[in-house]
Amino acid sequence: MTRRFTTLAVSAAIAGGVLFSAVPAQAAPVAEQGSVSVRGPITCNISKMRQQVASHKSKAAKLDNLGYHKSAAKERAKARAIQNRIQQCQDTDNDAPGPIGG
Repeated sequence: MTRRFTTLAVSAAIAGGVLFSAVPAQAAPVAEQGSVSVRGPITCNISKMRQQVASHKSKAAKLDNLGYHKSAAKERAKARAIQNRIQQCQDTDNDAPGPIGG
């Protein structure tokens, strides 16, 4: 009797594993899918971002003149991060496909 029970349990486990692996990943519900659509499209305001870069760079120069080199390095890092984001936005715009049928 115990042999039948273990055989049945192993068979059920194997069958469950086969069924679990057969379900495609796209069918699995994702909790964040709804939250992404709620936020709306991601936009880049490049002119505002360039103003921020200039502001961070000027602040870094002032801090350097005052002798606060670590704070100046942090400001430069912020400016570089925003500049990288600008580049990503521009690359996305350049690589985006045109309108369908156009």
